[in-house]
Amino acid sequence: MSQDSSGHPGVTDYDGIILGAGHHGMILGSYLAKAGLRILLLERRLQHGGGLTTLESTLPGFYHNLHSINHFHISEAPWFHDLGLAERVSYITPHYEFAMPLSDKRALVFSRDLEETLANIARFSEKDARTFREWNAKAEAITRDIFMAERFAEPLPRPEREALLQRSALGRDFLATTRRQPFELVDELFENEHVKLIFLFKVSLFGTWLVDTMSQTSPMGSVIRAFDLETGYQLCRGGSANLARGLMESFLVNGGTYRNQVEIERITIEGGRATGVETAGGQIYKAKHFVASSLDIHQTFETLIGPEQLPSEYLAKVGRHKYTAWTLFGLHLALNEAPRYAAADWDPAVDHTLKYSIGAESIADLMEAHADVQARRVPSRINFGAGALSVLDPAQAPRGKHTAYAWHVMPYAPGGRPETVDEIKAEFSEKIIETWACYAPNMTRQNILGRFAYTAFDYVQELPNMRGGDIFMGAFSADQVMYDHFGYRTAVPNLYMVGSAAHPGGAISGGAGYIAAGLIAEDLAVRRWWSPVDARAALGALAK
Repeated sequence: MSQDSSGHPGVTDYDGIILGAGHHGMILGSYLAKAGLRILLLERRLQHGGGLTTLESTLPGFYHNLHSINHFHISEAPWFHDLGLAERVSYITPHYEFAMPLSDKRALVFSRDLEETLANIARFSEKDARTFREWNAKAEAITRDIFMAERFAEPLPRPEREALLQRSALGRDFLATTRRQPFELVDELFENEHVKLIFLFKVSLFGTWLVDTMSQTSPMGSVIRAFDLETGYQLCRGGSANLARGLMESFLVNGGTYRNQVEIERITIEGGRATGVETAGGQIYKAKHFVASSLDIHQTFETLIGPEQLPSEYLAKVGRHKYTAWTLFGLHLALNEAPRYAAADWDPAVDHTLKYSIGAESIADLMEAHADVQARRVPSRINFGAGALSVLDPAQAPRGKHTAYAWHVMPYAPGGRPETVDEIKAEFSEKIIETWACYAPNMTRQNILGRFAYTAFDYVQELPNMRGGDIFMGAFSADQVMYDHFGYRTAVPNLYMVGSAAHPGGAISGGAGYIAAGLIAEDLAVRRWWSPVDARAALGALAK
């Protein structure tokens, strides 16, 4: 019997090896282990879950989600049902999802209820409320019949997909929307600047980074989600780490083998095929059928395989892979009491919403932050996304106390130095708190019991996958999503890419792991115990 580099005696030959115990790796491993394959899941870190991180970073009993917070429609994802995760993990679906408090003590709040949301929009513009009603009807159908199906299926070839969509009015509307720049579309549809702002907040990451909405089309149709109310973001009860716990339990219960604190030195290639991995300690794990990497593109191909083992055209593809040009400055607070917004007199719901846009009251405000980040300057205009999760989930703070967070866009290396972000932590945190207090007057130093700033300078060292501070492991640019995503089969036989660089991209969706499970099972002629999502059938049904 052999012993691995972590001191674990046991088998070193497996049907498949998965690199990285983030949510994609655990989902993929659960499906294939339940299908009867001997699966080994390897993780470099002590803890599993990747961005599903919940820690007591400020004070004991105050739980902070340092990376992933809001999970889009997770409890309805096919893998959530297939793996029986509802028995292990609980999700909260907030009634109020988005809010934008304003300095004049008004607020614009979006709820799950159409009429309530329309009434809120009408207080700013009756015309914009009518526009939203018209687009909402289409968006609900598109999300249900197109977006959700394509989110969990390998993208169809572009000609076939567009031909299927062209057969129905709904499909044609969807295609037309995907060919528009989100910023341009929102600007054209609405007259009121505050209505435009909350839509940009929904379309982009907290509405603070305009490159995602100005410089590209949206092949996946993500802009549709800004008009959709029935599906939306949810909150993992007790913290995002509980989803990681539930997924690991599923993987182990289904027969998978997990090893943490294992540093991979290389993916072994024999006869031109991926055959296993070798650890930094010299341990070799053999994979009879496949190796699947959920790591970032460059770590997988340049470090673990080596350029000399890749075809020149594939190496060029690796070289073209882009990362987002911005990072996040995260401020996490332990509070005596939750933020109380001055705008609550206008709309009491503003104090009970999942996500907030704070500080940006005009397109010009967003443009200023956009220009600073592009120029690699520390933003001078403070506008950020925020939330107070303990208001919706009391389990995330001690009884009667609260947590809150703010996420602000930031260049990775202001002035050309990544260390700059670390040096300005205290000063920039103060600016965020001062701005927050302009909208929620009780956000004072007396109310703040503890604080913790977590920036790209920190998280790229902890999670090398987030190269250059990119939390998505690949930019959501039109030239590398949908038809041009980086997955799942690769130029190396038996090697698969199953992480965030594959469709549907970064953030917590589970899509890449779920889709890869179906493709690997198909390639190995393994009987699938589940029924994969069929995007071809879903799009074909639109014309019936």
